[in-house]
Amino acid sequence: MNMSSKTETRALAALDDPRWTALRARDAAADGQFFYSVRTTGVYCKPSCAARPARPENIAFHATAAEAEAAGFRPCRRCKPDQPPLAQRQAALVAELCRFIEQAPNPPSLDVLAERVALSPHHLHRLFKAQTGLTPKAYADAHKARRLRELLQEYGSVTDALYGAGYGASSRFYAQADALLGMAPRRYRDGGAAAEIRFALGQCALGAILVAQSERGLCAISLGDDAEALLRELQDRFPKARLIGGDAGFEQLVARVVGFVEAPGVGLDLPLDVRGTAFQQRVWQALREIPPGRTASYSEIAALIGAPRAVRAVASACAANTLAVAIPCHRVLRQDGSPGGYRWGVERKRELLAREAKP
Repeated sequence: MNMSSKTETRALAALDDPRWTALRARDAAADGQFFYSVRTTGVYCKPSCAARPARPENIAFHATAAEAEAAGFRPCRRCKPDQPPLAQRQAALVAELCRFIEQAPNPPSLDVLAERVALSPHHLHRLFKAQTGLTPKAYADAHKARRLRELLQEYGSVTDALYGAGYGASSRFYAQADALLGMAPRRYRDGGAAAEIRFALGQCALGAILVAQSERGLCAISLGDDAEALLRELQDRFPKARLIGGDAGFEQLVARVVGFVEAPGVGLDLPLDVRGTAFQQRVWQALREIPPGRTASYSEIAALIGAPRAVRAVASACAANTLAVAIPCHRVLRQDGSPGGYRWGVERKRELLAREAKP
């Protein structure tokens, strides 16, 4: 076989290979599934490499990077096929910065963080928010608030807790305390002591239901199989609060909530006591904008709040929701349309969606 025939044979073999289509499309989804080498340059690449396309007769496919290197090819300097995928490297970089922020005695500036990972402040700011849903400053503030909650339980002094958590000025802290904790710091430290929460247990079409209301509004709508377990969960959230069984007036409110749970399309025009981080509240607000009978994926919610890569954080925020149906996390599905998880049971999630789908 002459040289021309060999070249033509190699070209036809490459074109017949289904991997050629992914290579020509620079399909990032194919990265890691195979690699290709180029005879004329001596390098091997990922399918998504942005380098100028090679002629098919100069292409060979390899199952692994090690296989390509064993054949004598070196990794492309542009797509770096011997390194983890870009998304994985970015996630690891942001995770490293999160640990750095958490361990720093004072919140590091954006410039300090950018210098640490050799990126421009603007690029880092955009990357960090895309991965976590928060800016570096908001992440530092959220960590500080989380640390404060821990120390309020550990320390006997509110002052010691706020300085231990990194709050430099007590006046600024007290101005923000109610939004951070949902109550005064001493009351939070004491497990909600002196706070009054009215509650009632009942039954609905989805099983046992607990409805609880603070002075601000509904703070819990819980569903389950065991009413006593729902009450214990409420007691664990507010171990020193004064839990008061509902009177006749409160029973009317509970009846409205039960009616809403059984027919979500009617709406629930009652104040809610929503407590969560800034990110969680953004997610919960986005969920409340999904109309009955409609659904959204976790990735769609992440994109809606401006954090397209924070899909896992969106799922965690859904799991942290304590107001069943009022904050409709049951309307969020996986990308493939499967239900995913649900705090109150996947079967209840399916039943709620089925009820909302009815005309």
